[in-house]
Amino acid sequence: MSEEIPADEQAAQEAVELGNRLARDYPEDDLARIAEGLLSGVVHYWLYARQPCDDPRCPDCAPYRNAEWRLAELQRLVADMARSSEYYHSPDDIASGSA
Repeated sequence: MSEEIPADEQAAQEAVELGNRLARDYPEDDLARIAEGLLSGVVHYWLYARQPCDDPRCPDCAPYRNAEWRLAELQRLVADMARSSEYYHSPDDIASGSA
């Protein structure tokens, strides 16, 4: 019996699969353009999903109560996810150490 994959992990996996499919379907396009399109959709969806409810005292919505707070949280999440990615460092980075 296989375990169910959590929705967040499934979403991340499917986003990568979508990017790979688009790269195959549009080989003439730059991978960066495809990635920026995916990121745009993800950012829009995240902002939609983090709209605060109509209760101004809701503790769950407090960090998302205004646009700048939502943006700050989004930037924090993106930075954390980027730093934890295996692709964060590249062998061709400037000033990357080599052994």
